[in-house]
Amino acid sequence: MAVEMRPSQALKLLNDFAFTLVTDGEPDLSARQLAVLLTIYLEPPPHTVRGLAAKLKVTKPVITRALDSMGKLGLVSRRRDDADRRNVVIQRTAKGALAVERLGDLLVAKAKALPR
Repeated sequence: MAVEMRPSQALKLLNDFAFTLVTDGEPDLSARQLAVLLTIYLEPPPHTVRGLAAKLKVTKPVITRALDSMGKLGLVSRRRDDADRRNVVIQRTAKGALAVERLGDLLVAKAKALPR
């Protein structure tokens, strides 16, 4: 589905979306944490710290810090890879899946509310 929008509309959508995220009473996620979360939930697993770092072009400690924060919120969990104990596999959680679904619903609602 192609969506046509002017740059000013796209920026308004981003502003409305971000404003709601910081005022809705839910814990705030940084742009990096949001990118990590969406990658985990929108792209097929498995996901590893190493793989996420390569995909997002950041270091493994950057991913680890993001996962620490999101893990405390129950959005993701981690476990050692049974096949290679050096790898950490990132797992989706029910709470994380609901949070991502809420983000999608919020974005759609904000897009529909844009002035045409």
